[in-house]
Amino acid sequence: MGKQKIIVGICAIFYIINASAQKADSSKMLPDVTVTGYKTVNGVGHLPEMKNGIIYAGKKTEIILIDSLDANKAINNTRQILGRIPGLNIVETESSGFTANGIATRGLNPIQSIEMNTRQNGYNISADVYGYNEAYYIPPMEAVSRIEMVRGAASLQFGAHFGGLVNYVTKDAPINKPFEFTTSQTAGSFGLFNSFNSIGGTYKKISYYAFLQYRNMEGYRPNSQQWQISGFGKFEYKPTDKLTIGVEYSLLRNQIKMPGGLDDSTFYANPKASTRARNWLKSPWNIVSAYANFTSSANTTISLKTTYLFSNRSLVWRNEDGGASALDEIDPATNDFVPREVGKENIHNTTTELRIAHTYKLGKQQSTIAGGVRYSYAWFKRQGGGEGTTKSDFDLSITGDWGYNLDFSTTNIAPFVENIFRLNDKLTITPGFRFEYLNSTATGYKIVDNIKQLPDLSRNRYFALAGLGIEYKPTKNTSVYANFSQAYRPIDYSQLEPFGITSKIDPNLKDAYGFNTDLGYRGTIKNYLNFDIGGFYLAYNNRIGVVLKQDPAGNDYSLRTNIANSVHKGIENYVELNILKAINEKSKYGLSIFNSFAYIDAKYTSGEFIGKRVEAAAKTINRVGLIFSNKQFSSTFQINSVGDAYGDASNVTTSSDPIAGYIPAYTVVDISATYKINNYAIKIGANNLTDKSYFTRRTDEYPGPGIIPSVGRSFYIGFTAKF
Repeated sequence: MGKQKIIVGICAIFYIINASAQKADSSKMLPDVTVTGYKTVNGVGHLPEMKNGIIYAGKKTEIILIDSLDANKAINNTRQILGRIPGLNIVETESSGFTANGIATRGLNPIQSIEMNTRQNGYNISADVYGYNEAYYIPPMEAVSRIEMVRGAASLQFGAHFGGLVNYVTKDAPINKPFEFTTSQTAGSFGLFNSFNSIGGTYKKISYYAFLQYRNMEGYRPNSQQWQISGFGKFEYKPTDKLTIGVEYSLLRNQIKMPGGLDDSTFYANPKASTRARNWLKSPWNIVSAYANFTSSANTTISLKTTYLFSNRSLVWRNEDGGASALDEIDPATNDFVPREVGKENIHNTTTELRIAHTYKLGKQQSTIAGGVRYSYAWFKRQGGGEGTTKSDFDLSITGDWGYNLDFSTTNIAPFVENIFRLNDKLTITPGFRFEYLNSTATGYKIVDNIKQLPDLSRNRYFALAGLGIEYKPTKNTSVYANFSQAYRPIDYSQLEPFGITSKIDPNLKDAYGFNTDLGYRGTIKNYLNFDIGGFYLAYNNRIGVVLKQDPAGNDYSLRTNIANSVHKGIENYVELNILKAINEKSKYGLSIFNSFAYIDAKYTSGEFIGKRVEAAAKTINRVGLIFSNKQFSSTFQINSVGDAYGDASNVTTSSDPIAGYIPAYTVVDISATYKINNYAIKIGANNLTDKSYFTRRTDEYPGPGIIPSVGRSFYIGFTAKF
C-alpha cells in the first residue's frame, strides 16, 4: 500500500509514462496499478530519466495531462491549458488572424512559437525545422492526451532551439476495446460552435484512432469571422511483441478574416474596433508520418520516424501602408477601394529521425546511451507583393507580376548522442553532444525600385552543441537537477525578407548562438504537495530583433538586425498544495491551490541598447489557481497576471511605427467546471471574467499592423459523451 500511495502522489504520471516506456528504459517497469478516485496533483509533473529511447535526466521538464484540466479546450485556451508552466509567455492572436497562439519561455519571442521546437507525437509540425520555424497548426486540445515540455536543454536531443521542446501527444486507441466513439459539442460567446468527434479501438494486433473537429466563430471584433476543420488518423500494427509499425495523417483547413491592428488611441477608446474589412488568411496544413519501433533485446530499442509536411499559407490584405491609423476606405478619386496585396507560401519539408538506446553495465550500475541522427530537407516558395483586386472577398488573383518570387531550401543533417552515467542509486551525470550541418539556398527575384534583383545564395554552416546534466535524488520522490546546454538559431527565411514596406532588413545579418543553464529542486511529498523550484541563466548572442530608425525624410521605420547580445536570468517556480489531502490522505475530495511564478530579467548586455529590456519579455508572469474536485465534479479558478513589456529594443513607450511602443501589464481571470456522470460530462466556464481590455502583441505586418487586442469576456458550455 505504501508503494501505491507514492505512485498516486506523483499524480499517476510516472505510472502512465513508464507503462508505455520501452523495455530498455533504465527504470523498472511498475506493476499494474489501478488508480481510483481523485488525482491529487491534477495531472502536472515532470518526465522520467528515460522515455521511449530519449534521455531526460538532469533536464528541466514538465508534463501536463490534458484530461485532468478544467479549461476551454474547444478554443485551445493556452493560458488555461499551459498556464501552469512557469514563465510561459503567450501571444494571444485568436481574435485577429491565428488560432494557434504562440508560446515562449524565459523572455524569448512567442510569435508563432518560433523559438520552440514544436512537435506532435515526436515529429515536427512547424513549417520548417530552421528555415521557417513558425507553427500555424497545433492539434485541438480535445484530442491531446498530454503535453511534454523541455526547456533549452532539449537542444541536444531535438534541435538547437533556445526555447526548447513542446510536444503535443495525441490520444491513443482504447485498449481491449474494438470500437469507441466520443463526441463533444461546445457553444459559446461571439458565435462559437465547436464539434469534436473521435473513434478508436484495438482488435488483436491492430489499433486505430481518428478524430474530426469543426469550429466556427464570429469573433470578438467585427471582421474576425473564422472557421476551421482539423482531422487526424492513426493506424498501428504490432506483428510481434518486439515490433510496432504505424502511420499517421494530420490535416487543417481554415479560413480567417483579419480585422487589422489598432493604434494606441483607438485601442484605449474601443478595443473591439476594426480597421480592416478585406483581410483574409488561410493556412491548410497536411502532415504524414510513418514510424517503426523495434525492441531488439531487453536492453536495446531502435526507433525510426519519417515525416512529410506539405502545406500552404495564402493571404490577401489591405497592407500596412500608412500604419495602423490608416483606414481602409473608398478613395473618392476612384470611387473604389485601393487594390489589396496578395501573398502565397508553399511549404514542404521531409524529416527522418533514427534513434537508438542501449542500457549497459558500467561497474555496479547500469548506464544508458541514447543517440541517433536527423535528416531534414525543406523547400519553400514565397510569392508576395502582388497587386490584388479592389474587392472584399477572399480573392487571391493578382493584376500584374509578384513583387517578389523566391525559392528557399534548407538541408539539415544532425547526429546526436547522450549518456546517463549512474554513479550510484541517487546520482546521475549525463553529458551530451550534437553536431549540425546546415545548407541554405535562395533563388528567384525581388523587385526593388522597379529593378528586378536576382539573388542566388547558398550558405553552409557547421556548428556543434555540447551539454551536461546532473541529477541527485535525496529521496525517492525528490531530485536536485542542474544542466548546461548550448543553443543556436540560424537566420530563417522571414528574417531575410521584409514582409512589407515599413520594415527593412540588415544585409549583414548573422546567426544567433548561446546557451541555457538550469538549477532546480523538484518532487512530491506524499499525495498532497508537488513542487519544482529553480533558477535559469540564458545567454543569447547576436540576437536578431527589430529597432526603430528614421529615414532621411524623418519617417520612422523598423529595421530587423543583429541588435546585440542579451542575457535572460531569473527564477521559475511551481508549487501545488492539496489542502484536504494534507489534512486527510484518504479524503475523497480535493482542494488544491497552485502557483506558477516566474521572474525574468531579460536585458541587452552590449550594443546600442545596452541595459534596455528585450522586446516582448515581461518581468513577471504569475498564475494562481484554486481547484476543487471529487469523483464527479471538478472546477478551476485561475488568475493570470503578466507584467509589462515593450514592442521593440529601444523601449519607447509611443511611436508612429506600429511595432514599437509599450505593452502594459494585465490580469485576466478564468473559471471552468466539469461534471461527470459515467460516460457523460457537462463543461461550463468563463474566460476573462472581468472583461479586461489588454493586448499581448504589436506588429508591423499581418494580422495588423499595430496593436492586436485580446479577447474580452466570453462564456462557453459543452457536452461530452463516450460510447
